[in-house]
Amino acid sequence: MATRTADDLHRLAVELCISGRYARALRVLAQAAGRTDDADLIARIEGTRALALQRTGSPADAERVLRGALSARGLTSHTRAILRGQLGALSMYGGRLDEAERLFGEAIGALDEVDPLASARVRMNRSLGRMQLRDLEGAAADAEWAATRFAAAGLATDEAHARHNLGYISLLSGDLVTALEAMVTARPAAATTPVAGAVGDMDRAEVLRDAGQTTEAERLLERVAAVFGAHRMPQSRAEAEFQLARSLLAHDPERARTVALAASKRFQRLGNQAWAHRAEAIRLRAQLHASRRGPRPELAERVAEVAAGLGRAGFRGEAIALRLTAAAADPSLDGRRVRIGEDAPLEVRLIGDEVKAARARRRERYADVRRHAARGIDTLASWTATFGSLDLQTSAAMHGARLMYTGLDAALRSEAPAVVFEWAERARHLSQQSTPLRPPPDPQLAAELAELRTIRAEKPGIDWLDDPRASELRERARRRQWAQTRAGEASRLVTLQAVRDALDTDTAVLSYVYTGTALAVLVSDSAHDALVPLADPGRIGRLLSGLRADLDMAAAVRSGPMAAVVQAALQSRLTELSAALLDPALARTDRRRLVLTVPGILSGVPWGMLPSMQGRVFTAATSATRWMHAPAPTASVRPGRAIGFVAGPAVPRGEEEISRARSAWASTAALVADDATVRATAGLAASSDVLHIAAHGRHTADNPLFSGLELTDGVLFGYDIDLIREVPRVVVLSACEVGRSSVRWGEEALGMTRIWLHAGAASVIAAPVKVADDDACELLAAMHEGLAAGEAPAEALAAAARRTGIRAPFQVHGRGF
Repeated sequence: MATRTADDLHRLAVELCISGRYARALRVLAQAAGRTDDADLIARIEGTRALALQRTGSPADAERVLRGALSARGLTSHTRAILRGQLGALSMYGGRLDEAERLFGEAIGALDEVDPLASARVRMNRSLGRMQLRDLEGAAADAEWAATRFAAAGLATDEAHARHNLGYISLLSGDLVTALEAMVTARPAAATTPVAGAVGDMDRAEVLRDAGQTTEAERLLERVAAVFGAHRMPQSRAEAEFQLARSLLAHDPERARTVALAASKRFQRLGNQAWAHRAEAIRLRAQLHASRRGPRPELAERVAEVAAGLGRAGFRGEAIALRLTAAAADPSLDGRRVRIGEDAPLEVRLIGDEVKAARARRRERYADVRRHAARGIDTLASWTATFGSLDLQTSAAMHGARLMYTGLDAALRSEAPAVVFEWAERARHLSQQSTPLRPPPDPQLAAELAELRTIRAEKPGIDWLDDPRASELRERARRRQWAQTRAGEASRLVTLQAVRDALDTDTAVLSYVYTGTALAVLVSDSAHDALVPLADPGRIGRLLSGLRADLDMAAAVRSGPMAAVVQAALQSRLTELSAALLDPALARTDRRRLVLTVPGILSGVPWGMLPSMQGRVFTAATSATRWMHAPAPTASVRPGRAIGFVAGPAVPRGEEEISRARSAWASTAALVADDATVRATAGLAASSDVLHIAAHGRHTADNPLFSGLELTDGVLFGYDIDLIREVPRVVVLSACEVGRSSVRWGEEALGMTRIWLHAGAASVIAAPVKVADDDACELLAAMHEGLAAGEAPAEALAAAARRTGIRAPFQVHGRGF
């Protein structure tokens, strides 16, 4: 076998570095250096060795090696340009961004004409540096230039890396949809090695984090950090820990502080002071969020020191975010000296409004608190108004959670009903302001969802989405839903006066408000308004924490010596909840019909089972604005539309349930047994005005859009609903669990009911907990009698409960009347 030349060995070492096998690359480079006396090749070998040393935790040695290579005599200008580009990369990784920009520019100026591919690689690195400097236009120009040259040379992997970087630039500009689209599209060609895959996954986790989907982002970042650790890449591992701490900052400041400290120490051991400051800034912000007191003097000094270091390194946005966070925690710190431009990152602009609101709150100027909080929420709303995807709309509310609670608290302190109502609607409406446009048919997504159904059937555990293929398909489904569900016309918030003018003498609106520490309800009818404080939210939480188990037990234990004990425990809890949540409100109105709007913490309350709700009709509306704008529900059948029924497998009285319900109507269509497939059910939904599905249901807490209904050939997912060209006006889900919701960021509850409403249904009847088959069969059959007679869904359900004497947790969501 022929001995490899030094040039061959150098190329092999470059490939090993790309695949993250740095230890072997260093051995191969040592062999290459011993087989040549060509000054230019030796210099390039040393340049590659320097980059390998940097990635394996020896940045000082890397810089010494590279500067030594540059000082060699007799090098061509071409080689010197390549080495300057590599030195720029070392400066960038070390956080010396201005120095890196200068070195990149020198290299690119010498390489553009003589070696476009080498210049493209330098431009790739310069685009990364420019991203950190927030020069997004310059970064995009470099990445696009590189992508074009790589494509012309047939270098598909390199082009994919450039396209991925363009996606990351979209992320920094706030375009999450384009960012995810670009990253997922580039991944098959870019993720050619575990290390390359981990690099892409770290960026994709940032998209998920900024979209508010922190649970999934953090799992991904933990896996990424493990990959970098296994490949002995301490800088990259510390960067993954830094991103993990940034995600945790939004919801778990204590853990964020721990993770950021570990990352900071790792950067310090590498001698990377700029990145150590970045991690230390997250640790300090976490400490400020977690502390109930303002920062101690020594902490304030540390904030100033770290912010100054960030500013010197070029991370000006992060320096501003740290100083503003400190100013929000301590009124003695002057955040007014921090200038925030309109082009500042969204996070910085929102923190700036938090600081102003906090300062006004300390002076007890609550009108100013509301004004500053509203400005921040409006900034966020202008961003989220571009999202048609329900997944994005609900999770992006993360960014406004603190401002929203601040505004709600100030609104309650005003004791002005119109102000409280405005903020209650603002909280509900952030993720509902745009009506989605129905996406076009997507056969590829339908095929991939069918494959996911197969995986779900083979892996029935709760972690089935962790399967590698399922994870890949989940990402594709999310990408398509984000990209293809466009935002339609935005609706304006209704005022309290407009609602009161629209109410008849039989209806009241109960707007529940949660500030993070206090709970109240605003009772509004055509005659008056009343703001009523409620019990401590902690007590409500304790009552709700055991309610689901009580309801499930009551549904399962229907006879025998324990039945009476189980029922007594359930009734006691329901009576306490009724006294805490409903009785104070009903003492202020005698209206028979109630429109309830509730925050996420109350999404699991079975309102129809509360003793005080007897004799009344209610609907659980996502917001008063939505209730006002939605068309009135009706069970009358439009020409060409059906009354559809579906019975899924293994539901003991499912076929009997739909048979009895069908008898109320003159003409119906039904799917049972082998006919009850996902495709057939979706087709029936598209042609029906009323759709009743009796099936087992599953709620997936971390991925609510993969909640669904179990049919003959698998689960009808939430994603499948987006593929239905026109959903029914009224949807009845006689399935355990599918009425449940996952609460996202306080106000945002997402589950199958919300998915159907978002898709265009006027009313959804569902239960958040297990329902006894006998109760479902009797109650819903009686309800259909009312629907067939033209009654509104909420009226029909309440009348059925009176006639049968059955108190079950079914309730109407949306426009129930």
